[in-house]
Amino acid sequence: MPWNNSGGQGPWGNPPGGSGGGSGGGGGGGQRPGGPWGQGPGRGPGGQIPDLDQLIAYAQGLVRRLLPWGTGTGGARGLALLTLGIVAIWLASGFFRVQPDELGLVLRFGAFDRQVGPGLNYHLPWPAETVLLPSVTHINRTEIGYRSGSADTRVQQTGRDTAGRDVLEESLMLTGDENIVDIDLAVFWRIRDASAYIFNARSPAVLVKAVAESAVREVIGRTPIQPALTELRASIETEVMHETQQILDQYRAGVEVTQVQLQKVDPPHAVIESFRDVQRANTDADRMRNEAESYRNDIIPRARGDAARLTAEAEGVRQSSIAQATGQSQRFTSVLLAYRDARDLTLKRMYIETMQEILAHSQTVVIDDHVRGLVPFLPLGGDGVLPAKPNAPPAAPPAPAAATTGATR
Repeated sequence: MPWNNSGGQGPWGNPPGGSGGGSGGGGGGGQRPGGPWGQGPGRGPGGQIPDLDQLIAYAQGLVRRLLPWGTGTGGARGLALLTLGIVAIWLASGFFRVQPDELGLVLRFGAFDRQVGPGLNYHLPWPAETVLLPSVTHINRTEIGYRSGSADTRVQQTGRDTAGRDVLEESLMLTGDENIVDIDLAVFWRIRDASAYIFNARSPAVLVKAVAESAVREVIGRTPIQPALTELRASIETEVMHETQQILDQYRAGVEVTQVQLQKVDPPHAVIESFRDVQRANTDADRMRNEAESYRNDIIPRARGDAARLTAEAEGVRQSSIAQATGQSQRFTSVLLAYRDARDLTLKRMYIETMQEILAHSQTVVIDDHVRGLVPFLPLGGDGVLPAKPNAPPAAPPAPAAATTGATR
């Protein structure tokens, strides 16, 4: 080594007085009176601190002794090689790799210059250019009103461990009918514009949380508590996501809200049992109302159907009676006209038709004209009525015996 040429002395040289005791006596072996530098080139006379030129000259001499190639032409060549090596390492430091879920933002002297995609890329080494690598595909989660315990949400939102607890100052909100409701929700978002995300907002996660909390308070502030607890949960999620995205777009935050989930919508803990009783009563009222509506929907159509059937039957009877009466009147009119035109012929025809109708339902007895001594009789049945043919209408009242015989003269 270079310092071995100094006769066993170290690189700093031996101080005056050698390795014996220090001046003033009582010093231990090897202690230098001028401190660790001794009274060599780093100290002035009497151990005083030298000026800057002396320190620079001493440092240059120390570097020359440490370099393996010494001084002269070989030293200059070695210094040039060392300089080239340092420059090569500095230039190689500009290579960087962008992961598939990342986007590279190259900054030139602190200002945005360009963006590069996934893969191996290069930028001018520091301090000319630097690179930022935000993850543009990762779905971030921001929690409002509670902390679930995931490390990323604790760091993003609070900066301290608040896992597994409710945050009442965030979750308690005033409804449109001046009631208080306890709401927990999670906002899922990702980076849509990386340059806007980096440069337009100092803390994008905090901005998303503040905007989402403001949006949900506005939506709940115009919604009554009962619908908010029951059927309007999906509508509230949609409105909160729309308003949050609209405000973030106005801020040009470069963030896209993908989903809003209501984790809990309950009354405050102190009155939650009373609200549940009211909700159960409302449920019973809805059930009874539905049962009554079902009965109404069943009985009313049935009654209307019966009424329509009766009306149709009555209308049929009416039309039948009118038709029968019309037909009889027309028949009577035609008979009257025929009677007026041919009175004798009409009377004879009426007599024949009447006898035909009567004899068609009576029992006929045929008697020979040569038989004498017959007594006319009325053929009555066992119950005192004329025997009738099957499916025939009831017989007419009995006539005189002389008129009911079927004998011909």
